Amino acid sequence: MLKHPGIFCILFLACISVSAQSSDPYEFKEYKRHAATPVKSQDQTGTCWAFSTASFLESEALRAGKGEADFSEMWVVRHIYRMKCENYVRRQGHAQFGEGGLAHDYLNAIKRYGVVPENVYPGRKDPSKPFNHGQLVKNLADKCKEFAEQGKKGELDPSWLSQIDAILDAEFGPVTNKFAYNNGVYSPLSYREFMGINPDQYVTITSFTHQPFWEKFILEIPDNWSNGEFYNMPINEMMRCAQSALEKGYTLEWDADVSNGGFSANNGIAIVPKTPWEKKSTAERSNSFKMVEPQVDVTQEYRQELFDSQETMDDHLMHIVGLLDEKNSGTYYVVKNSWGPISQYKGYVYVSDAYMRLNTISFTLPKEAIPEDIRIKLGLLTSAKPEKAQPQPQKAAPAPTKTTPSGRSNPAPSTIQMRPTKKQ
Repeated sequence: MLKHPGIFCILFLACISVSAQSSDPYEFKEYKRHAATPVKSQDQTGTCWAFSTASFLESEALRAGKGEADFSEMWVVRHIYRMKCENYVRRQGHAQFGEGGLAHDYLNAIKRYGVVPENVYPGRKDPSKPFNHGQLVKNLADKCKEFAEQGKKGELDPSWLSQIDAILDAEFGPVTNKFAYNNGVYSPLSYREFMGINPDQYVTITSFTHQPFWEKFILEIPDNWSNGEFYNMPINEMMRCAQSALEKGYTLEWDADVSNGGFSANNGIAIVPKTPWEKKSTAERSNSFKMVEPQVDVTQEYRQELFDSQETMDDHLMHIVGLLDEKNSGTYYVVKNSWGPISQYKGYVYVSDAYMRLNTISFTLPKEAIPEDIRIKLGLLTSAKPEKAQPQPQKAAPAPTKTTPSGRSNPAPSTIQMRPTKKQ
């Protein structure tokens, strides 16, 4: 931000910046792009954490040769809402309650309750209508406050969890214990195993200086209501993990801030421009997200400063599926959003390396996708493999299980309501 706009030399540099912005349109070349299922819409809900993590695990199933799956987001959302209610009441009302969550919430839920296809559990009475959890969450919050007050007085109704289940069943439908799929009968847990999903093989990494590097800690953000642990490391190492994973054929789940300037889902571009939006002229604004412009050099210190001042916050989760090379400005990431097939990129956003460095809260990825030396530092691997290890007999790998796509309906109308964002 310009602190002294009257100084001529600064204005001159700004003019140079504008000139650079207006001369070169974005020109992307695909470098890596991994298989992903069709874009969906979370509609009027704050359940991006469920949509992004489901998409991430669907890509994991594709990578494992299991075919195209369509995991029910609402199966997990229903269980998480119940877990949140129980957490809120047992903590006597001193807990976060709302629609938001994180990737580890989805993983924790499917470890305990399994997963089911979308067509088995659509999670709404009328699948043709968009999701909207506004009234549901209000009803749950009111009921939980009532139960928390009862508990403080030693008068908690013994049927309180049954009453929560009744509210959830009315919105999502009763849970199912068995279902038919692809000429077989499964439980939610056996279907999860059939699809090759092991929740314990995934970890979440981050980079903040207020906690020691190379250790786990509970990240202090409101939606970490379940006290999930994050592995901490320097920013360059965190970004190396992301690029290495994509190079190896993995995708990542991404928790980020998208309410800061520079993120435009409608244009499908996310950058950290040196010239703030409020300092741009009308002509400059019209060229934003169309013409390449200089971006901020993001350091570890700057990243921490914006996190501590709550400029960088946890407000949206998405799915990273590839890498791009932009002719004039370098590396961009291919990010699958959950706001329907909007923009010229049909629901995807091309995110610059600078934006990723500044606005990433965390990445969730398989342990084996992390470079070996970093796994050793984190205690995820005891030692490196010997360079000349003797070959061991290997069992023949089973043939990939063939499955048929379960089918996705077109995304519902994209009336979007993210979790509450910071005040501008």
